[in-house]
Amino acid sequence: MEKDNIAVGLDIGTTKIVAMIGRKNEYGKLEILGVGKSKSLGVARGVVNNITQTIQSIQQAVQEAEADSGYKINDVVVGIAGQHIRSIQHSDYISRNNPEEVIGDADIDLLINQVHKLAMLPGEEIIHVLPQEFKIDGQNEIKEPIGMYGGRLESSFHVVVGQASSIRNVGRCIKSSGLDLSGLTLEPLASADAVLSQEEKEAGVALIDIGGGTTDLAIFKDGIIRHTAVIPFGGNVITEDIKEGCSIIEKQAELLKVKFGSAWPGENKDNEIVSIPGLRGREPKEISLKNLSKIIHARVVEIIEQVFAEIKAYGHEDPRKKLIAGIVLTGGGAQLQHIKQLVEYITGMDTRIGYPNEHLAGNSDEEISSPLYATAVGLVMNSLRNNTYSATPLVELQKPAEQPAPPRPQPVINTVIAPEPVQEPEELETVAVSAPANNAQETTEKKVKRSFFDKYIDKIKDFLDNAE
Repeated sequence: MEKDNIAVGLDIGTTKIVAMIGRKNEYGKLEILGVGKSKSLGVARGVVNNITQTIQSIQQAVQEAEADSGYKINDVVVGIAGQHIRSIQHSDYISRNNPEEVIGDADIDLLINQVHKLAMLPGEEIIHVLPQEFKIDGQNEIKEPIGMYGGRLESSFHVVVGQASSIRNVGRCIKSSGLDLSGLTLEPLASADAVLSQEEKEAGVALIDIGGGTTDLAIFKDGIIRHTAVIPFGGNVITEDIKEGCSIIEKQAELLKVKFGSAWPGENKDNEIVSIPGLRGREPKEISLKNLSKIIHARVVEIIEQVFAEIKAYGHEDPRKKLIAGIVLTGGGAQLQHIKQLVEYITGMDTRIGYPNEHLAGNSDEEISSPLYATAVGLVMNSLRNNTYSATPLVELQKPAEQPAPPRPQPVINTVIAPEPVQEPEELETVAVSAPANNAQETTEKKVKRSFFDKYIDKIKDFLDNAE
């Protein structure tokens, strides 16, 4: 019997770590089998700053997801973010020896590898090389060059760069948690997969993912990624401001923000007051909701203005680069009351809240459809595209332990154990046969991402092995 294609995404955020197990159902929608969530203790602004605590948080989330789904997790696709991420635009070309031959995968790989040799700042490494548009012998705006003739193949690239040490620290945490790393994806790209429609990407859209430690931006136009940025502020800074402004502890500040917080001070009346219990028998503290909203408003305006500066840097005011579909807000920060109205007021662009429910199966838990889980859903979708089998049913794992002992002395042993060795080559065969078929249908962009990830994961694995 053919095994299900099970995928696992691991979102290592500043406030929470989410492990999500999923597969595609018969209608092509994503069916979530299990979710595990833990408080993120060793991550600050998207960067690991305590390996031991991060490993414990990952293991807790993974164990919860395994208990929820009945599957044992083998490997994961991980989202990468953090203030060390930056992006650049780069153009490069190759001259082909034989223009009479059609352009193939080898030519695209050659061009990509050339971009990988770009000189970076000390300690930086290229994470993604994303082709935007190709040019063949001066002919512009070619999205799929494979199968065409030409002597000079040129392309513009969106290159995402990050600190090598931060990336390797994430790899170390995954390996020490007893898992394999099957892929790395920039978090705003994963969130974009989960909440944006193809029509929005074609029309032009800016995705703003407001997380706990960072706010991520991804801009699409004509179906192509045009700009990415990571702003080192998120929901945690708002909580910190409430804590300082109201002289309360962090736990109370977070609760205040989630339950009563609003990004628009005009919505609260002057006499609306919330009472907070005092510490160790002290008098309760009364806080005006209008003052609370003013504190939140000031910080949210600062975050949105920084994001809007990045949108302007992309060239949003140029009529050819106009983002017709406006802005989509996602992430935990998108749940703040009246944030949609504030973003529309500051930017003058149409705004909606992005929920990852478009790709989810109809019977999915309502909680998973929250913007909070957008990145995790996107990472599972990314893992499914790579055709991974990232988890094994616990029932199957238990069978070998139960079966071999009793029949060992009996002559029937061959018939009992024979299916085990035979089954594995069968699986390998189906993978080997089906992979080229999939590859034949894939676009250049997907092939590029796949080939790059394979190289990158190998590089991280080698580094971790040598470190030991």
